[in-house]
Amino acid sequence: MPTQFPRSPYDAIAGLVYFPRMLDKIRIHAAGQLPELYLPHLGSGFDGRCLNFLHVKYEDIQKLVLAGKSDEEVLEWCYQNGQRPTEEEVETWSGFMQKRGWRDEASDRIIFRLKESGLESRDTEAVTMFDFIDLDENRTPPDFKKWEPPRIS
Repeated sequence: MPTQFPRSPYDAIAGLVYFPRMLDKIRIHAAGQLPELYLPHLGSGFDGRCLNFLHVKYEDIQKLVLAGKSDEEVLEWCYQNGQRPTEEEVETWSGFMQKRGWRDEASDRIIFRLKESGLESRDTEAVTMFDFIDLDENRTPPDFKKWEPPRIS
């Protein structure tokens, strides 16, 4: 069965980046098309950061997604059963996530991952972990020199 990549981590719903990607990974995994490399990290890593931000558990989100709920319905469930962050909290969290790896303790991780994936020649394009993910999944990261808002799903 062919593999499929989830949406870009830059994609957002209600200003919240990464959340649509986490839901995509659940759906694609259920269809048996998520790359095997992703399986050990379901519910952890950036998924875990997103879950912690919303104060919800992966298993609960997984049940909702597998029951056919839309991204919007799952997010609203999170707000009702976990935490409903303010617009400023969403902006701060999304801003942090979009910049993870840029001039912080995760910077070396990007270099390592680029080499590991054979993408070291594209090091000027991958300034953040989100950039690396996009490159690794054959997408072009946004050019923030020409700033553009997060993609809305």
